Amino acid sequence: MTARKWSIAGQLFALQALVVTLLVTAGALGAALLARADAREAATDEVLAVAETVARAPQVVDALADPDPTATLQPYAESVRAATGTDFVVVMAPDRTRYTHPDPTQIGQPFIGEIGPALAGHPWTVVNTGTLGESVRAVVPVRDPDGTVTGLVSVGITTESINRSLLSRAPVLLAVAAAVLALAGLGSWLLSRRLRRQTHGLGPAQMTRMYEYYDAVLHSVGEGLLVVDARQRIALVNDEGRRLLGLTPDAPLVDRPVTDLGLPPDLVELVTTGRPAHDELILTADRALVANQRPTDLDGRAQGSVLTLRDHTELRALSSELDSVRGLTQALRSQAHEAANRLHTVLTLVELGRADEAVRLATEELTLAQQLTDQVVGAIAEPALAALLLGKSAQAAERGVDLTVEPDSRLDVGTLPAADLLTVVGNLVDNALEAVADAPPPRRVRVRVNEEADEVVVEVADSGPGLPSEQVADAFRRGWSTKRAGRGIGLALVGQVVTRHGGRYDVEPAPEGGTAFRIRLPVASGSPG
Repeated sequence: MTARKWSIAGQLFALQALVVTLLVTAGALGAALLARADAREAATDEVLAVAETVARAPQVVDALADPDPTATLQPYAESVRAATGTDFVVVMAPDRTRYTHPDPTQIGQPFIGEIGPALAGHPWTVVNTGTLGESVRAVVPVRDPDGTVTGLVSVGITTESINRSLLSRAPVLLAVAAAVLALAGLGSWLLSRRLRRQTHGLGPAQMTRMYEYYDAVLHSVGEGLLVVDARQRIALVNDEGRRLLGLTPDAPLVDRPVTDLGLPPDLVELVTTGRPAHDELILTADRALVANQRPTDLDGRAQGSVLTLRDHTELRALSSELDSVRGLTQALRSQAHEAANRLHTVLTLVELGRADEAVRLATEELTLAQQLTDQVVGAIAEPALAALLLGKSAQAAERGVDLTVEPDSRLDVGTLPAADLLTVVGNLVDNALEAVADAPPPRRVRVRVNEEADEVVVEVADSGPGLPSEQVADAFRRGWSTKRAGRGIGLALVGQVVTRHGGRYDVEPAPEGGTAFRIRLPVASGSPG
């Protein structure tokens, strides 16, 4: 049979119950010992006070001078004993002969106990054993008017009487101890119940194993994990989450507000609102992240949210390149269609015997296409960028837009990563083409790519309606667009490249009447060109 495993709450309750019981028991014993000591001290003071009172009584002084002191002193001593609650009041001669005693048979017998200090004139208290058993007693001298010690008075209370008095108060002490024990037990049970609810009844071994497993999973999982509590404070973040968000690996983050970490505004908004999110794109300074968020609750109460992050930076770059390739393919398909139409026209002119017009039409189209290709390829040595510009030129021609590449454009191979150049130039040209789509003719887009003073400068200007100066800062934020909802990521990706390379951008009115975007990207030392 498997041994029962105690939960943390059960172990804590058992430990608290044991400690409280020991403390209450020790307290009760201590209180009993203190009460006993106090009772003995009170009995000592009482017998000393009674003995001194009796020794100073005139009838006692006078009776000691009589031939038969017992006749006078015995009734008086018994009345004092009954009135004070003491166990014996003994008046004796200096030679120890008793004149009084609760047991009349002891009268005339010698007193048992130390009397030396009293004979010397000093009151004396002692615990001693006599005919009535162990007792707390006081011995006080009786003096005549000239100060001579003519007798002694001993008053005592037996230890048995003191113990009976203590036992009469024991029920109160036991009741107090039981009440304290009950209150402490109730508090321990309530605390144990709360702890059991918070730990879900798990034992130490289970919690240790769970922590080890969770810690291993959190550090090895390939997704970034960010757990936020109901106060929008960090409850947990794993290593991948720190890396994706650009957070210091060893910086203490737990219990810090999300708003204090310098995270992207879109991510802060997502986390602080706690709304559900599925595959939502978040752009950081140098990464494109896909976020999924789910609120968490326990027993119907909101506990915060769990956010997972996946790195889609390379995927977004590949998607951008794929979009460019698709655009180029579509442009080539359109050009092939147009070329087929022109070829059909040329063939028809030849069949009609108008060969000169056919040659002139064919050479004009070929010359224009070759001039554009020679200009772009001659200026832009980067093949991917040259192909992009040729494709965008074909797209612009389809839309009735005049896209020109500045003659002074120059860029060597390897100056900057091709993917970053395609992201910047492709998105700027796409935005420019969209900006002039509804503008009145002539619709123009001008592109210039050059390297100057250790910087690659990309300038794209259009003849569209222009971008108001107050919207420039928002233009590089994800989700902002002058077009329909669901767009607005192109310039955000451009801004990400600028931030990653430590560059800068300028936006100003273009000579064409629209907007000119100028992007400056530093060239690393030792790069070609």
